[in-house]
Amino acid sequence: MKKGIVAILKGTFLVSGDALRNWKFILFASALATIMIASSHAADRKVHQIAAMNDEVRELRSEFVETRSRAQRLKLESTIRERVREVGLLPAQSPPRKILINATP
Repeated sequence: MKKGIVAILKGTFLVSGDALRNWKFILFASALATIMIASSHAADRKVHQIAAMNDEVRELRSEFVETRSRAQRLKLESTIRERVREVGLLPAQSPPRKILINATP
């Protein structure tokens, strides 16, 4: 056990007879670590994109609600009467009548 620790500290395990096996493992571990780091960065990037999109959705939803309430106010009869009065039109004094046409030949 003591020889193994000394070999690791001196680095002789990298130049000994079966060093190729050790190098393969080191390269494999390094590649695995690189992939894990890249995956973590990609996940963080996605989280930031999701947060930005959620903010955009909230903003668009509030804009939609504001526009819908403005449209509902514009459709009110009192608002329409005020706008029509500016043009010079007034509401009818008598109620409308139905006109029935008998289309018999």
